[in-house]
Amino acid sequence: MSDRIMEAVMAQKLPPGTRLGEQQLAALFDCSRTVVREALMQLSVRGIVTVSARRGWYVVEPSQDEAREAFEARRVIELGLIRGMKQPLAKPALQSLKAHLRREKAAVRGTDVAARSFLLGDFHVCLAECLGNHLLADTLRDFTARTTLIAMLYQSSHDAAQSCEDHVRIVAALESGDAAGAEALMEEHIGTVQAHLRLPALADPLARLRGALAPLAAAGAAPQAASKRTAAQPLHSPLARSKPRRASTRPAASTARVPPAVDPLP
Repeated sequence: MSDRIMEAVMAQKLPPGTRLGEQQLAALFDCSRTVVREALMQLSVRGIVTVSARRGWYVVEPSQDEAREAFEARRVIELGLIRGMKQPLAKPALQSLKAHLRREKAAVRGTDVAARSFLLGDFHVCLAECLGNHLLADTLRDFTARTTLIAMLYQSSHDAAQSCEDHVRIVAALESGDAAGAEALMEEHIGTVQAHLRLPALADPLARLRGALAPLAAAGAAPQAASKRTAAQPLHSPLARSKPRRASTRPAASTARVPPAVDPLP
């Protein structure tokens, strides 16, 4: 089950954030939920799925930082594998790589997007296996699946035909015994794929808080000025006129209505 999920991820058939319900998977694979949970836990350790109390199991949605780290990890692994070659590739390994390239070219010419995506990603795993390090090939499979999710999440615009051509050039350099050239081509290829991601520019994580807590430069004087005016309100203001008038101490001359006092100010 975990292999099928990995294949679906690398074929771009399970996009980031896809929910993986235990009950649905159990019915699909005709097994118990315990078996499903064990498979999902294995994929969680490999960084392909995750779980939350609210959403359950779902395919990971790599952040920008995780995207950069995944590509950097691939650089370390793939360039290191090529750099560590002690001898030219054996004939069976070259035949395996060329057979993979033939399937890639056919998929690029065809209309099966899932097969094309899977083969383009699996080339790197195949190369690691042909270089003789199966342990790193397994690790690279996980990172390749991660970068496939990243390509879907951040809308990669890298051309599949160009990616296939890059692979052809890398194998040609290895066949000629030019390990340094193959390493340089691989570094260029990974960098090109990463450059075609629509990753937003690195933002200041404190930008919003910094703006909210910035001192009120121009507007700061207004509240103070307002408080001073309130403390010493001029007589012309409406507030001065609304003050209660002092009661007169003189006895009333008669019961006739007394005209209201006139404001002495013009």
